[in-house]
Amino acid sequence: MSIVLTDFARPRLFPREPRRNTIQDCTPEAFEHRLNEEPPLAVLAGYAPFCKLHVHRNWTSTRCMTIPIDDSNRHRLRTAYEARTKDELPVLVRWFDGVESPVAAFLIPILYSREQMAKEGTPIDADWGVVGCLYTMTPEETPMVPITMLRNALGVEEGGSGVPLDREAYLRSVAFWEGHAGWRP
Repeated sequence: MSIVLTDFARPRLFPREPRRNTIQDCTPEAFEHRLNEEPPLAVLAGYAPFCKLHVHRNWTSTRCMTIPIDDSNRHRLRTAYEARTKDELPVLVRWFDGVESPVAAFLIPILYSREQMAKEGTPIDADWGVVGCLYTMTPEETPMVPITMLRNALGVEEGGSGVPLDREAYLRSVAFWEGHAGWRP
């Protein structure tokens, strides 16, 4: 099985201007090499048959991607309308400003199959393409953000995957994200 870092994921996980809330202490090439050489601790089913998540122990100083919301940090929440790419519509996003999370115990790359990548107009020269990565304290998937689930249901034309909305998964996602937020340095 071969894995590549996609053009979609590369600037998010390894931006030109490094940020403290992205992958640390590792180049994109070293990350890709490690995923191809080190077997995952576990393989989790993704939200669709073309999606898999590989669980790896964190070998970097990368920090968790989410922080629980409580009375001590709620005042640091910020919102804005943002698009992930120039072709996508902006959506409402929420994050902590001025709060830092602990170092993650696990890195969980999110993989899409070669067939799905081609369907979305970004063919790859590998079996699987990394489209994202979760940084967590537990070897479990962090629920997809509700707006991402909605975008996926809109189809590939709007930056999604064309997977219909799963109402129960959406409600589980809302329950998690009501009490958590990402952070930005």
